[in-house]
Amino acid sequence: MTPPDRQPFADRHAVDEGWQLDTLSVHAGQEPDEATGAVAPPIYQTSTYAQDAVGLTRSGYEYARTQNPTRERLERAVATLEGAEHGIAFSSGSAATVAIAELVGPGEEIVAGDDIYL
Repeated sequence: MTPPDRQPFADRHAVDEGWQLDTLSVHAGQEPDEATGAVAPPIYQTSTYAQDAVGLTRSGYEYARTQNPTRERLERAVATLEGAEHGIAFSSGSAATVAIAELVGPGEEIVAGDDIYL
């Protein structure tokens, strides 16, 4: 067994049930960058990612609106802060609006302000 001080950073800093909100709000979703090991994760602002061939992506990334490492970190952080297994973040207001609208069943209503993003 690897001694605790020799374990990878992410394993040593995984969410601990004893952590409080102030600790979680700093560390949730902030494990080192997988590609570089950077302890301050970069913000990926790119719109497209290189592919090895058509349909052959690197780590599943092809277009930022479908998948993005920065958004994935945010989703993990929100899930951790909420005590949930998953968090969902959207790449646009339109995508969030559509997701909410698609959750509404026949005969149900959405109550919203008059300045909602459409």
